[in-house]
Amino acid sequence: MYSYDLLETGCYYLVKEKEDSPITLIKVAVESDHCLFIQRFDDPTETEWKLKKDALHEIIECLSDDAVKEWEKQYKSNEDAYYEEDDDD
Repeated sequence: MYSYDLLETGCYYLVKEKEDSPITLIKVAVESDHCLFIQRFDDPTETEWKLKKDALHEIIECLSDDAVKEWEKQYKSNEDAYYEEDDDD
């Protein structure tokens, strides 16, 4: 069992919060004395505060800069797929 305290600010991680939960991509955006502000890249993207002592079942990996760049290309190219343009001129 791991805790959020092991995660570093500015890094992207693949994690499982519970044994039977899906793999989730998160980014640690802000760190305070006792908490971390987490960006969760689910559908939709969510943000939340976590106590540093909160449990994580598994930290699968910290993504490399190259992996983050490649993921961002895919993520941003798919972001607009859900929005239709209005042609009400």
